[in-house]
Amino acid sequence: MTPAINQLIRLGVHHKLHEYIHDPKAASYGTEAAEKLAVNAHRVFKTLVVDTGQNILAVAILPVNQQLNLKLVAKALNVKKVTMADPVMVNRCTGYVLGGISPVGQKRALTTIIDASANAQKSVYVSGGRRGLEIELTAYDLSRVTNGSFAVIT
Repeated sequence: MTPAINQLIRLGVHHKLHEYIHDPKAASYGTEAAEKLAVNAHRVFKTLVVDTGQNILAVAILPVNQQLNLKLVAKALNVKKVTMADPVMVNRCTGYVLGGISPVGQKRALTTIIDASANAQKSVYVSGGRRGLEIELTAYDLSRVTNGSFAVIT
């Protein structure tokens, strides 16, 4: 069990787990998950961490086939600008390694923005806290467990 799964169980959130064999040579963790699980890429969401400029981190959750728009994330966070966070800081704050960062069960609760496209999906897939493990849940439940808000960020 990962901290993400433990949190979902503790909160009684309905979810499904999907595992696959991770290929260390894969160019994109998210695309690999979509392909190996035979799920449309717009339903598989990646978790990116941004820095608001004062070493204050925030989480952006978006489809793996989209690119994060830093200006839109900054606007959603009500800050002037954001940059991608330092990987060492990301690991320290979330407790997860790159490619296995779950938006759920992080060490420190970070402000979370979920791309609004999640609302159009019956369910979405996010990392389960390690490479090769995805959690399927509704966008509503994802926002509830992360205290996340929705905005267009791609």
